Amino acid sequence: MAGVGAKSAAPFSVIKRSLSLRSVLSGGWRSAQEGRLVTRSPHPLRTHRHPAYVCFSCQDSMSETLRTCYAYLNQTSRSFAAVIQALDGELRHAVCIFYLVLRALDTVEDDMSIPLEKKVPLLQDFHTFLYQPEWSFSESREKDRQVLEDFPTISVEFRNLGQEYRDVISDICHRMGVGMAEFLEKKVSSMKDWDKYCHYVAGLVGVGLSRLFSASQLEDTEVGRDTELANSMGLFLQKTNIIRDYLEDQQDGRAFWPQEAWSQFASRLEDLAHPQHLSSALSCLNLLVTDALHHVPDVITYLSRLRNQSVFNFCAIPQVMAIATLSACYNNPQVFQGVVKIRKGQAVTLMMQATNMGAVQSIIAQYSQEILQKVSAMDPSREKTLHILSLIREKSLSPAALSSRAHHISPVYVSAAMLLAALSWQYLNATAGQPPGGADMQGH
Repeated sequence: MAGVGAKSAAPFSVIKRSLSLRSVLSGGWRSAQEGRLVTRSPHPLRTHRHPAYVCFSCQDSMSETLRTCYAYLNQTSRSFAAVIQALDGELRHAVCIFYLVLRALDTVEDDMSIPLEKKVPLLQDFHTFLYQPEWSFSESREKDRQVLEDFPTISVEFRNLGQEYRDVISDICHRMGVGMAEFLEKKVSSMKDWDKYCHYVAGLVGVGLSRLFSASQLEDTEVGRDTELANSMGLFLQKTNIIRDYLEDQQDGRAFWPQEAWSQFASRLEDLAHPQHLSSALSCLNLLVTDALHHVPDVITYLSRLRNQSVFNFCAIPQVMAIATLSACYNNPQVFQGVVKIRKGQAVTLMMQATNMGAVQSIIAQYSQEILQKVSAMDPSREKTLHILSLIREKSLSPAALSSRAHHISPVYVSAAMLLAALSWQYLNATAGQPPGGADMQGH
């Protein structure tokens, strides 16, 4: 990402190092309306023998440009392309295009070779390029520059979406571009700055996705209307990514940990990586993990409102991955020495389990308990950490969230989750040897 204060996430599942994903998934059904897209593929979970076979089985029914968009999705989203493609009906196409538009915007932000006098107006005006059929950008040196060089393919499919989808994508793209431009030369100084930056690059993705869910009529209007909860979904993912990627960002000359936090423990942010400062480094790390955990009650409330199974999976999987990652990071010296990642087998298990509210609450309770067991009596944030863990435990055991969704999960969705886990295992294996800089919008 570009500049001192540039690190995007994106859709909570599309959402970049979180769309996203830059994250980033129950009951009743509503059929998506016909005619909003030039092409509309059959329902992936009701018309195919293998329920999560999604777009691959209906490629022939797509336009050439839409097929190309899905190819770009698979090329640029290492972890969550499969989750996006498991969404129901026309929502799948809308989220695919939303992801690619934000991926293109993020590629501009990331590119250190673009001078600021050119980059700032590019970011601020990017939403207007969606309605300029010939616009493309061939000056990027980023690895994902193809989405800029072939932007006309993406923009034509954007214009083929229904107006309700176009309005959401254009609005979020505009607001995100303006926010990215603001932080190109601005440091993340205060905790409020941290929230604001994460809002621009991930919270807005959560807001946009929620509005798309409601626009598709697969979810109630309340989901898209409650922007505070949607923002929290994105902030939880983005803060987790920023916490986890301390060393990688330091090595790349980027800084995202808020100065208000690290200045309590060190003169310079980079000092936290020195062995002699390990105790101070862990205190700062635990402070930031505690701050991120404050979003978990909102995550539980948000997920409990979802009704469509494919949307629930899309939203829940990144969130349980995030709390598992935070548990692995908490009080862990490895954050300052290398890369902290959850095991591949653990990741696949989480993907298979996170298909209903009861399972998600159990997962959150499990990892909250793991963090609790690591809290040191000497940690400066101890009391705050214990307080938020107590709130999370209370929320994760609440029957209210469970009662808002059907307890029964159809076997067809269990099969879908198993196939999704298999696809995700392939993604994880394929990226095991990749350099750390190639994160997608949803995470590693």
